[in-house]
Amino acid sequence: MKVKASKKAIRALGVAESFRKNSASAFLAGVVMRSDLIIDGFSLGRTTISGDDATDSVISLYSSLSRKDVNLVMIGGTVISMYNIVDVNRVFEETGKPVLAVTYRPSEGIEEAIKKHFPDDWERKIEAYRRLGPRREVTLKNGFKVFVRTAGIDDYDSRLVLNKFTVFGRIPEPIRVARLIARCLAHRGSLNTERG
Repeated sequence: MKVKASKKAIRALGVAESFRKNSASAFLAGVVMRSDLIIDGFSLGRTTISGDDATDSVISLYSSLSRKDVNLVMIGGTVISMYNIVDVNRVFEETGKPVLAVTYRPSEGIEEAIKKHFPDDWERKIEAYRRLGPRREVTLKNGFKVFVRTAGIDDYDSRLVLNKFTVFGRIPEPIRVARLIARCLAHRGSLNTERG
C-alpha cells in the first residue's frame, strides 16, 4: 500500500517506548494521529529489555487497534529497549502499512556496543542490525535533520510525511506524544495492556 503523502488527511500510528533502569520490560505506546494533529486512537503494550520481540510487539500494537484507516506506522527508532531490534520490513509485510522509523543523531553504528552487551550471542544481533540497512538523512522544511529507515515508502514521501507531522524541532508529533505516554507509564511502573 502506497502512502498518498500529498493527500491532505492521512493518519499515522506513532510508536515509542520507555523503560525504567533495571526493568525487565519496556512500555510501548502507540498513538493514532491525523495530519491535522488530532489524536483519535491509542494502544499500549510491552517489549522485553535486550530481547527479540520488538517487531512482534509493534505488529501487535497495530493489530490491537483494528483500524483500517491508518496510513502508515512511524516508529521512534529501530533499535529500542536495549538492542531489541525492530524489523521494519516485517512490520510492513505483516501490517500492509508503510513504515518510517526516525532517529535524530548521527551515529557510527552500534556493532561494538552489541558485542559488549551480548558477549555470547552478538553475531545474531549484529546480523539482525545489519539487515536494517543504513539510515538515510532527511532535511525537514524547518531545517532540522533526521535519519530514517523505511519500508514501503520512498524518501520523497517520507519527507512529505515528516513535514506534515513535525511542528517543533525534529520529533514528529505522533512519536512525541507516544513517547510522553510511554514515559508516564514507565514512571508509574505499571500497565494493563489496553487500547482505545
